[in-house]
Amino acid sequence: MGLNFTTALSEAPVADCFFDGFREEFIDVHAGRVFCRIAGKGPAVLLLHGYPQTSAIWHKVAPQLAQNYTVICADLRGYGRSHKPKTDADHAPYSKRSTAIDMVEVMDALGHPRFFIGAHDRGARVAHRLAADHPERVIALASLDIAPTREMYRDGDSEFAQTYWHWYWLTQAYPFPETLIQGTSDYYWLKKCGSGSAGLQPFVRQALDEYLTYFRDPAVIHASCEDYRAAITIDQAHDDMDTKRLRMPVLALWGRHGAIEKHFDCLALWRERAENVRGWPIDGGHYLAEEKSADVVSAFQGFFASALDDELAASTG
Repeated sequence: MGLNFTTALSEAPVADCFFDGFREEFIDVHAGRVFCRIAGKGPAVLLLHGYPQTSAIWHKVAPQLAQNYTVICADLRGYGRSHKPKTDADHAPYSKRSTAIDMVEVMDALGHPRFFIGAHDRGARVAHRLAADHPERVIALASLDIAPTREMYRDGDSEFAQTYWHWYWLTQAYPFPETLIQGTSDYYWLKKCGSGSAGLQPFVRQALDEYLTYFRDPAVIHASCEDYRAAITIDQAHDDMDTKRLRMPVLALWGRHGAIEKHFDCLALWRERAENVRGWPIDGGHYLAEEKSADVVSAFQGFFASALDDELAASTG
């Protein structure tokens, strides 16, 4: 496993197609600008990435979905080419609620009052908050390799902490983690993301180049730490204020060879937070959209089609 930029890129395969036919656009929202990749026609699907990545994770999934849907792949605030607001003592600018508002405003700007969400990792936590705060906007929510944040912190044991050490280390007070990551960001990224069951195999050269390039930015490193500081503080306070479970359909997919399968009952934890949950493990690790894209596309397409049929049936009585 090459743990430097040059070696890692030389070892990564080159994708034949990398968002061919997608347009790149910056969408102005109240707090800043959000970078999006957009293509397709039909019902809207918002795709959200995780840590420490960008919207590039969807390069295999998005073109397939764009055959039947309008697909919007967004960089979360703090990541990639999207805005990186100044934080505060409560980490509120990096709360999932604040990031979810960005996404609602993106979809408003693009003319999509209701939409599907497919989301991985941190993006799925944003999606969960968006669905809780703006349930009228979300037709259905599909998540990749997470259980809800509050419940994972609640139920995680020391063995889980060994695997997901970054969940705890990145929450340390500024500037401790930032200082250690800066200057060695390529090594950190490659070691962290390459330590799963699939190593660096899921990542094609174009995506890996994008991930490493943007993760060198000190503003991205700081913002991503703030994402985790928010998760252990203000995000859980918001979760505790939820008095109702999500009512829209939720699909939970996770990697059979990852931490969610090993340490949690994913469906049981999602059913604490949502009424209508289905899901299953995919035979892969954490980075499912890149490692097992065909399985993700098939699951998303079936789930979205079923939810759309249910919505149309309800609207026609």
